[in-house]
Amino acid sequence: MLRIRLQRVGRKHDPAFRIVVVDSRRGPKSGRAVEVLGSYNPRRGRPAFKIDRVKHWLSVGAQASGTAHNLLIDSQIITGAKINVLPKRKPKEKTAI
Repeated sequence: MLRIRLQRVGRKHDPAFRIVVVDSRRGPKSGRAVEVLGSYNPRRGRPAFKIDRVKHWLSVGAQASGTAHNLLIDSQIITGAKINVLPKRKPKEKTAI
């Protein structure tokens, strides 16, 4: 299955991301992206997308990861509700001492 997701690039403590289409069976750091769809630098502002290519990959069945989905909604490329990507909190278990 094809996924649209973020691939981290850049230096240590200076995150920057590529928005890429990858086969979900490959690891995120393999560098073997099918196509680069844009970039996102969280320190400098809004992401830059190739809008026509994003719509093409979504139309042929690629699914966006949670964070990529939320970025696409913020950029008004797709419509819908945002996805909560934060981990669910587990209650702390009390241990008997």
